[in-house]
Amino acid sequence: MGAIELKNVTFAYPNGFIANENLTLSINSGERVAIVGQNGAGKTTAVKLMNGLNKPTKGNVFINGMNTKDKTTAQISSYVGYVFQNPDDQIFNSNVKKEIEYMLRYLKLDEKEIERRVGRAVELTGIQDFLHMNPYDVPYSTRKFISIAAILAIETPYIILDEPTAGQDMSGIKALTTLMNVLQDEGKSVITITHDMEFVSDNFSRVVAMANKQIIADGTARKIFWNHDVVKQAKIKKPQIGELASDLGLSEDIILRKELVDLLINKY
Repeated sequence: MGAIELKNVTFAYPNGFIANENLTLSINSGERVAIVGQNGAGKTTAVKLMNGLNKPTKGNVFINGMNTKDKTTAQISSYVGYVFQNPDDQIFNSNVKKEIEYMLRYLKLDEKEIERRVGRAVELTGIQDFLHMNPYDVPYSTRKFISIAAILAIETPYIILDEPTAGQDMSGIKALTTLMNVLQDEGKSVITITHDMEFVSDNFSRVVAMANKQIIADGTARKIFWNHDVVKQAKIKKPQIGELASDLGLSEDIILRKELVDLLINKY
């Protein structure tokens, strides 16, 4: 089984600012992990260590046993795909199909394989109607799925999604959930940075909380959201259902709608 492993990793920028300090974390193949914490906690810097955009100042990062210090970012991109928070920071081609094909042509894949991978990525993201359009002529929410499709086409075993629900309506969030289910069924790992705690509680069994450049907790969503010290230190909020349960004076560690409904039915 493969894994992304950060071992005692510290990252400092050239000006000396330390963004991550002594991170130790292992994410196995097929896991779905949410990374949460306030802005400035070090989340984005940490995932950029995973895909080689950042190289550790101290410690080591391993991808399936491969030390990233020995590899270029381009080499690591075949293992770890990173979807930027803002698709406009990622997209640069004149139409959607060219955007999805770009890395595949860079890798010199044959036309049949390019066609297969593009078709699969388009199917998973539901962007069939936009293939021949300029990406900047489609809605922002769809543009995010275009950037996801471009990474899916590379078929990396690890995929990082940075704030995927930002700008999405309920339909888009449902599509993201379906997509993550498919990827996990295929044995791929999905690592997500998000401030959307409802999305976390509904979709992630494992949550990593960060604060002050460090990992402060790693466990189930229930364990994280009902640890008041972690919630306070990471400056996150419980899911709204959890807040409602607290307001109603219920002691059970509720984070899901169905749990609250079932409890209320049984109680009253």
